[in-house]
Amino acid sequence: MRPIMSERELDAGWDLARSTGSAMAGVAMEGFRDRASTGCDLRIFARPAVTVVIQFGDSPLTVEDPGGQSAVDGLVAGLAPGIRRVHAPRVECVEVRISPIAAYRLLGVAPTDLAATLIGPTDIWGSAAPLLREQLAETATWAERFAVTAKLLADRESTRTADPEVAACWHRIVADKGDVRVRELAELTGWSRRRLWSRFTAQVGVTPKRAAMVVRFRHAFDLLTTGHSPANVAVACGYSDQSHLHREVSAFAGITPGALSAP
Repeated sequence: MRPIMSERELDAGWDLARSTGSAMAGVAMEGFRDRASTGCDLRIFARPAVTVVIQFGDSPLTVEDPGGQSAVDGLVAGLAPGIRRVHAPRVECVEVRISPIAAYRLLGVAPTDLAATLIGPTDIWGSAAPLLREQLAETATWAERFAVTAKLLADRESTRTADPEVAACWHRIVADKGDVRVRELAELTGWSRRRLWSRFTAQVGVTPKRAAMVVRFRHAFDLLTTGHSPANVAVACGYSDQSHLHREVSAFAGITPGALSAP
């Protein structure tokens, strides 16, 4: 699962597929199958998207967090779900990554309900979630699985939309790779900082500052996992110094920048 494991953790034992297109803006899908049945031990950490994982094989996912372990058939994670580990004897899943602006209308759950926690697909889709698992297990190709998943999203789509000002702030944060100040976002919208903070948090699930931190972290993560040194990444991503990078990467990923960039 690309959102929750680094590229170097993927090997030839995995069957990977990516949706070539989606009729829905802000939605991307990938499929994963551990065809070697070697099992997996993955980290979940912050990412600038809402991530939905539907495990349709016979092996449940075991989520490990400070409170203990729980077996689940899938998970829904917001932008900053906290550091957790996922284990499974075998993975067969569809993973949906949704921009928080699109998630606001598609998931039918308050974005703040996804802050610093994980929930399951049943919590947002009810009885449609196990039905989707059955349909995914019965289909023969990834293209069919993506189509089934996209249909569920389309059927559940609501009429509510994020404020244009909130969407503009999110797109600005992404365009600037998180290196933007809340003052600049307030000026972009013409809102007071207090109103921006309130509306953005209600519709994205985290504060504007936290969203920028997550986006910047992911940019740093991508550079580190492709071999760039922590010192260069700190400069490239706008961190005040290497210690600042170390603190944020450790907080969001539970691993040091040096460990991520090591060969």
